[in-house]
Amino acid sequence: MRVGQGYDVHRLSENRDLILGGVKIPFKLGLLGHSDADVLVHAIIDSILGSASMGDIGKLFPDTDKTYKDANSLNLLEIVCQKVYSKGYSIENIDSTIVAQEPKLASFIPQMVKNIAKTCNIPMENVSVKATTEEHLGFTGNRLGIKAYAVCLIN
Repeated sequence: MRVGQGYDVHRLSENRDLILGGVKIPFKLGLLGHSDADVLVHAIIDSILGSASMGDIGKLFPDTDKTYKDANSLNLLEIVCQKVYSKGYSIENIDSTIVAQEPKLASFIPQMVKNIAKTCNIPMENVSVKATTEEHLGFTGNRLGIKAYAVCLIN
């Protein structure tokens, strides 16, 4: 068994959609990034790649490559899963946390779990997504950005 951890952060910005776990969240701000800036999926991608010692998201999908401009991060996750599966590994579980002062995310988490499980071809009960605030502390607490952490176990 192997464990990988991932972390991602993006700045909140006007005129962008807020996409988390492949779900478009109705909110006045979105996340700034080369792709759709889905911090949750990006953290999960890094945790999966890390568990298999395959580098990180920036190595596979560099922000200098126009191919990935505005890319759907679930599509990138699917590519990563296929690469890990082709090395003979299976994803046992994914645990993740989104850190955002706003918006409230609880009602969107079941769809995020469904999207991630489907994309990774694993049971929904093997995917955990949690959300928390930082009690108005730091850049997330001051609504400057959103970050996510993830851990993945492969076998």
